[in-house]
Amino acid sequence: MSAPVLSVGADSPLQEAVQLMSEHHISGLPVLDPAGALVGELTEQDLMVRESGFHSGPYVMLLDAVIYLRNPLNWDKEVHQVLGSTVAEVMNAKVHTCSADLPLPDAAKLLHERSTQRLFVIDVAKKPVGVITRGDVVRALAAAG
Repeated sequence: MSAPVLSVGADSPLQEAVQLMSEHHISGLPVLDPAGALVGELTEQDLMVRESGFHSGPYVMLLDAVIYLRNPLNWDKEVHQVLGSTVAEVMNAKVHTCSADLPLPDAAKLLHERSTQRLFVIDVAKKPVGVITRGDVVRALAAAG
Protein backbone atom coordinates (compact mmCIF):
# COMPACT_ATOMS: atom_id res chain seq x y z
CA MET A 1 0.00 0.00 0.00
CA SER A 2 1.16 3.50 -0.78
CA ALA A 3 0.54 6.24 1.74
CA PRO A 4 -0.08 9.12 2.21
CA VAL A 5 -2.61 9.54 -0.57
CA LEU A 6 -2.47 12.50 -2.94
CA SER A 7 -6.02 13.74 -3.57
CA VAL A 8 -8.10 16.53 -5.04
CA GLY A 9 -11.41 18.11 -4.13
CA ALA A 10 -14.47 17.74 -6.31
CA ASP A 11 -14.49 21.49 -6.94
CA SER A 12 -10.79 21.60 -7.87
CA PRO A 13 -9.94 22.91 -11.33
CA LEU A 14 -9.34 20.02 -13.71
CA GLN A 15 -6.00 21.41 -14.87
CA GLU A 16 -4.73 21.37 -11.26
CA ALA A 17 -5.56 17.66 -10.97
CA VAL A 18 -3.95 16.87 -14.33
CA GLN A 19 -0.79 18.70 -13.24
CA LEU A 20 -0.69 16.73 -9.97
CA MET A 21 -1.06 13.43 -11.83
CA SER A 22 1.69 14.38 -14.26
CA GLU A 23 4.16 15.62 -11.65
CA HIS A 24 3.80 12.51 -9.48
CA HIS A 25 3.50 9.98 -12.33
CA ILE A 26 0.20 8.54 -11.10
CA SER A 27 -2.73 7.31 -13.16
CA GLY A 28 -5.55 8.14 -10.78
CA LEU A 29 -6.51 10.40 -7.89
CA PRO A 30 -9.15 10.07 -5.21
CA VAL A 31 -11.69 12.89 -5.19
CA LEU A 32 -12.76 14.07 -1.74
CA ASP A 33 -15.69 16.08 -0.43
CA PRO A 34 -15.06 19.05 1.93
CA ALA A 35 -15.08 16.68 4.94
CA GLY A 36 -12.34 14.53 3.37
CA ALA A 37 -14.58 11.57 2.48
CA LEU A 38 -14.06 9.73 -0.81
CA VAL A 39 -16.69 10.68 -3.41
CA GLY A 40 -15.04 9.76 -6.69
CA GLU A 41 -11.94 9.01 -8.69
CA LEU A 42 -10.25 10.88 -11.52
CA THR A 43 -8.30 8.54 -13.81
CA GLU A 44 -6.32 8.70 -17.00
CA GLN A 45 -9.28 6.98 -18.67
CA ASP A 46 -11.57 9.87 -17.68
CA LEU A 47 -9.08 12.26 -19.23
CA MET A 48 -8.88 10.17 -22.42
CA VAL A 49 -12.67 10.45 -22.82
CA ARG A 50 -12.38 14.20 -22.40
CA GLU A 51 -9.53 14.54 -24.89
CA SER A 52 -11.10 12.28 -27.52
CA GLY A 53 -14.11 14.58 -27.85
CA PHE A 54 -17.83 14.10 -28.02
CA HIS A 55 -19.52 11.91 -30.61
CA SER A 56 -23.27 12.28 -30.98
CA GLY A 57 -23.70 8.67 -32.08
CA PRO A 58 -26.29 7.20 -34.43
CA TYR A 59 -29.44 9.15 -35.24
CA VAL A 60 -32.36 9.19 -37.66
CA MET A 61 -34.03 12.12 -39.38
CA LEU A 62 -37.82 12.17 -39.31
CA LEU A 63 -39.80 15.16 -40.63
CA ASP A 64 -36.99 17.65 -40.01
CA ALA A 65 -36.39 16.26 -36.51
CA VAL A 66 -33.22 14.57 -35.37
CA ILE A 67 -33.81 11.53 -33.15
CA TYR A 68 -30.69 10.29 -31.40
CA LEU A 69 -30.52 6.56 -30.81
CA ARG A 70 -28.48 6.76 -27.61
CA ASN A 71 -29.52 6.84 -24.00
CA PRO A 72 -29.85 10.56 -23.15
CA LEU A 73 -28.46 9.98 -19.63
CA ASN A 74 -25.19 8.63 -21.03
CA TRP A 75 -25.10 11.42 -23.59
CA ASP A 76 -25.44 14.08 -20.89
CA LYS A 77 -22.62 12.52 -18.84
CA GLU A 78 -20.31 12.39 -21.86
CA VAL A 79 -21.00 16.04 -22.72
CA HIS A 80 -20.09 17.04 -19.15
CA GLN A 81 -16.90 14.96 -19.31
CA VAL A 82 -15.81 16.59 -22.55
CA LEU A 83 -16.71 20.15 -21.61
CA GLY A 84 -16.07 20.01 -17.86
CA SER A 85 -13.56 22.30 -16.20
CA THR A 86 -13.74 20.94 -12.64
CA VAL A 87 -12.84 17.53 -11.30
CA ALA A 88 -16.48 16.81 -10.36
CA GLU A 89 -17.59 17.19 -13.99
CA VAL A 90 -15.06 14.65 -15.28
CA MET A 91 -14.56 12.18 -12.41
CA ASN A 92 -16.12 8.76 -12.03
CA ALA A 93 -18.30 8.40 -8.93
CA LYS A 94 -17.85 4.61 -8.94
CA VAL A 95 -14.76 4.03 -6.81
CA HIS A 96 -13.15 0.73 -5.87
CA THR A 97 -12.29 0.59 -2.18
CA CYS A 98 -11.20 -1.79 0.54
CA SER A 99 -10.46 -1.68 4.25
CA ALA A 100 -6.96 -1.50 5.70
CA ASP A 101 -7.19 -5.00 7.19
CA LEU A 102 -7.87 -6.73 3.83
CA PRO A 103 -5.17 -9.38 3.18
CA LEU A 104 -3.07 -8.90 0.05
CA PRO A 105 -4.40 -12.02 -1.76
CA ASP A 106 -7.95 -10.70 -1.30
CA ALA A 107 -6.91 -7.27 -2.56
CA ALA A 108 -5.30 -8.90 -5.62
CA LYS A 109 -8.53 -10.82 -6.23
CA LEU A 110 -10.58 -7.60 -6.05
CA LEU A 111 -8.22 -5.81 -8.44
CA HIS A 112 -8.54 -8.67 -10.90
CA GLU A 113 -12.31 -9.23 -10.60
CA ARG A 114 -13.14 -5.54 -10.89
CA SER A 115 -10.62 -4.97 -13.71
CA THR A 116 -9.30 -1.89 -11.95
CA GLN A 117 -5.83 -0.45 -11.52
CA ARG A 118 -6.22 0.58 -7.88
CA LEU A 119 -8.14 0.13 -4.67
CA PHE A 120 -8.41 3.07 -2.33
CA VAL A 121 -7.93 1.94 1.25
CA ILE A 122 -10.46 3.79 3.41
CA ASP A 123 -11.13 4.13 7.13
CA VAL A 124 -14.57 3.96 8.79
CA ALA A 125 -15.23 7.63 7.88
CA LYS A 126 -14.64 6.82 4.16
CA LYS A 127 -11.42 8.84 4.23
CA PRO A 128 -8.57 7.42 2.12
CA VAL A 129 -5.55 6.23 4.10
CA GLY A 130 -3.70 4.51 1.26
CA VAL A 131 -3.81 3.01 -2.22
CA ILE A 132 -3.17 -0.56 -3.33
CA THR A 133 -2.22 -0.85 -6.99
CA ARG A 134 -1.49 -3.77 -9.27
CA GLY A 135 2.17 -2.74 -9.04
CA ASP A 136 2.04 -3.12 -5.25
CA VAL A 137 0.84 -6.71 -5.67
CA VAL A 138 3.62 -7.48 -8.16
CA ARG A 139 6.26 -5.96 -5.85
CA ALA A 140 4.94 -8.02 -2.93
CA LEU A 141 5.12 -11.19 -5.03
CA ALA A 142 8.69 -10.37 -6.07
CA ALA A 143 9.72 -9.72 -2.45
CA ALA A 144 8.17 -13.01 -1.30
CA GLY A 145 9.73 -15.08 -4.06
